[in-house]
Amino acid sequence: MKSRFVLGAVSAMLACVQSAYAVQAADPTEPQFRALYKELVETNTTLSAGSCTLAAERIAARLKTAGFPDADLHLYADPAHPKEGGLVAILPGRDPKAKAILLLAHIDVVEAKREDWVRDPFTLVEEDGKFYARGALDDKAQAAIWADSLVRFKQEGYKPRHTLKMALTCGEETAGAFNGAEWLTKNRRELIDAAYALNEGAGGELNAAGKRVSMTVQAGEKVAQNYRLEVINRGGHSSRPVKDNAIYHLAGALEKIQGYEFPIQLTDGSKGYLNAMAKIELAAGHKEVADAMLTVAKNPSDEKAVSTVSNASPSWGAMLHTTCVATMLDAGHATNALPQRARANINCRIFPGVTQETVRQALVKAIDDPAVKVETLEIRGENSPPPALTRAIMEPVEKMTAKLWPGVPVMPILQSGATDGQFLNAAGIPTYGISGIFLTPDLGNIHGLNEYIGVQSLMEGRVFLHELVKVYAEQN
Repeated sequence: MKSRFVLGAVSAMLACVQSAYAVQAADPTEPQFRALYKELVETNTTLSAGSCTLAAERIAARLKTAGFPDADLHLYADPAHPKEGGLVAILPGRDPKAKAILLLAHIDVVEAKREDWVRDPFTLVEEDGKFYARGALDDKAQAAIWADSLVRFKQEGYKPRHTLKMALTCGEETAGAFNGAEWLTKNRRELIDAAYALNEGAGGELNAAGKRVSMTVQAGEKVAQNYRLEVINRGGHSSRPVKDNAIYHLAGALEKIQGYEFPIQLTDGSKGYLNAMAKIELAAGHKEVADAMLTVAKNPSDEKAVSTVSNASPSWGAMLHTTCVATMLDAGHATNALPQRARANINCRIFPGVTQETVRQALVKAIDDPAVKVETLEIRGENSPPPALTRAIMEPVEKMTAKLWPGVPVMPILQSGATDGQFLNAAGIPTYGISGIFLTPDLGNIHGLNEYIGVQSLMEGRVFLHELVKVYAEQN
């Protein structure tokens, strides 16, 4: 139950936000944030050639300069993965009975080839109101904001009621690689134990015209899982073709997967999103889509409504169920021989709470061909139910959004992608995606060429998160 003190604290913090937002351009702390952000982005943290450990050490050095003692800075690295280390920093709270709040961000980035990019992907370039670089958005923007907030809290002499912890981790972007978030849950749980965690996975949405459409809060996410389809055949000479062909078996299997739809499922997050987005679609004149969204939220078995929503946006359709898609092919050994082996990779995004084996069995049944073997590849983590979306989480976001961006609705969302939140949720630390950063429909080209983030979006997100964390840090 909230006390009058908490509500008063929220109001006071919101007043601070409004003031900070109004003078944002003259913020005397912005240069130090820009320097921290630039250093982090320009530290190569790709798996092939970079070092998350170096990036973590550089952030730790900045925190130490700000006044953090060594006892509150925990650099870690698995001996088998010396360049994939990370950092846990702790700002002790004043109430020993109040559970900590964890600020999570990954500092590794997707590979980027200089010859493919317009600009050097590991040099931060500010151009046309945007920051360009690999990791400018995913996820070094939020990592830099968290680190900057801890620096500013220490400089301000702020002592939160709840202890604040920041975990900067490596390995989120590469399946099969060492994952820092998972390692911490299994090896140093005491460092990151918290009432809940704030992470990437949601944010603000801009339409094609640059208008703010919504602010989302992630409650739950899908889990990525790869499966291998394989057909083995004795082969033979290509001049003597037979119907029992490995490639044909595989092609038939892929066609069946293409046509298979997993059952529709809803969480509180996706249901809330549909109901809220329906109002936006109706206001935009898209009554058919709006009606379909409301129908799906009430009756997910309505196939016509599901089809309308899915056709309106691939992202909306993906939110409604497990999805599987072919992503890689490998078949044959010679141009003049019948194939002896044919393989395909199927990448699935599994709905919260559904097991990897359940999905594998569904693929086997859909393919219905004993010649096609379906194998589950590396399992990165458990698939756990989404965390409860409480008013204690939502209300501060709603009030902060209303103060900074009046009229922008706040809505929950089920993330169709996957983040390191899967490891924390499975370990019993409820994890929510909250960023306050508005993105264009192309999502800043994350994972693609010429990744970028709007300078204004980044600076506004910095104000939003800094003050939002203060609100959470004072809650009862």
